[in-house]
Amino acid sequence: MFAPTLKGLAAGVTAATLSLSAHAAVEVQWWHAMGGELGEILEGITEAFNASQDDYRVNPSYRGNYTETMTGAIAAFRARQQPHILQVFEVGTGTMMAAEGAIYPIHQLMEDHGRAFDREAFLPAVVGYYTDTRGNMLSFPFNSSTPILYLNRDAFEAAGLNGTPETWEEIVEASRQLRESGAARCGFTTSWPSWVMLENFSAMHDSPLGTRENGFAGLDTEFVFDNDLVASHWDNLKAWQDEGVFRWGGPGPGDDAAPMFYSGECAMFFGSSASRAGVLANADFEVGFAMQPYYAEVEGAPQNSIIGGATLWALQGHSDEEYEAVAAFFEYLSRPEVQADWHQRTGYLPITQAAWELSETQGFYAENPGADISIRQMNLNPPTENSKGLRFGNFVQIRDIISEEMEAVMSGQKNGEQASADAARRGNALLRDFEAANR
Repeated sequence: MFAPTLKGLAAGVTAATLSLSAHAAVEVQWWHAMGGELGEILEGITEAFNASQDDYRVNPSYRGNYTETMTGAIAAFRARQQPHILQVFEVGTGTMMAAEGAIYPIHQLMEDHGRAFDREAFLPAVVGYYTDTRGNMLSFPFNSSTPILYLNRDAFEAAGLNGTPETWEEIVEASRQLRESGAARCGFTTSWPSWVMLENFSAMHDSPLGTRENGFAGLDTEFVFDNDLVASHWDNLKAWQDEGVFRWGGPGPGDDAAPMFYSGECAMFFGSSASRAGVLANADFEVGFAMQPYYAEVEGAPQNSIIGGATLWALQGHSDEEYEAVAAFFEYLSRPEVQADWHQRTGYLPITQAAWELSETQGFYAENPGADISIRQMNLNPPTENSKGLRFGNFVQIRDIISEEMEAVMSGQKNGEQASADAARRGNALLRDFEAANR
């Protein structure tokens, strides 16, 4: 026998490597912003996809909150280390749309790889938010939410309250009774003050945030939310805080709000419909659900709320084989049973009509009263130019400005008129910066 030559060994190793690589799963990286219960559910869905076939593997990676995840992805793109899939919250949509060379539009991705993707299958409110002027969907809707009102039913019962408040007048009346009875030390608190107390507040009252259809019709938009409705509402929040009816949960995400609700300090809490999983896990009392309130005297209210949450964007710079894996994953996420399970376990909207109908057929809404609040609130009325959503460049930073100005009202440094005017002025400066950079 002859000993094998080095050339022969090399050939054998190469053949073995090719054989192994032929069966190795194509891997893609997914950067997301979901921790806690939501992150666990997200990873479970991803593992279910990985287990359903042998060709592809999606690796989810938690990268901090939405702002941190988006900022990290921008830095990674500059270093040519960007992930294949990036979860971006709704206020980052305008910025992502402007980054044409950095994104692989979802409608094109799915078409290029022969994967099913029917925009008509998605709920109209979702489709309208994430399409371009030609009606093409640019990102994959994954976790769409809207703010709702959570109630401590035990505290309501202790205070002798049986109904569910629908207007701001009823919210305040119930809050006073809760305090006077000793059932709670405060009536209500809120997370995400800009999202809840400006963006959705305006939509529910069919009041514009900005010109040009809230930015949908072009970059040359101006903020106009510095109006009497917003100013008086912010002044009301300050007065209610001084009375003890309302507790400020902090700017930005309002991190102090949820703990005040869980502890029983505040009997009502404005939070994302997607907070449902966390609320039910942390509350040791019966939880109720209600729509966003409105001022009864405002004509046309209540209109409808707008979506929050996030979508999944495919980023440029990867191989065709890897994009095939991304398309396969998005097709899997579109399945009615996958979307229905995600919706039912988290509180996010069922983004497709089929997922909604499946949830209803399965008896989910009948067995879980209030679980359809977000859907009914989104579909109260056909959306108007003021209530279909918003699309402003640099809105991540602008939302921080709005929160800062609202906090100035809560601390007594400004009144509602001054703060809303300053927020609009500062926000308009950033809109002009974005417009100049994307001409």
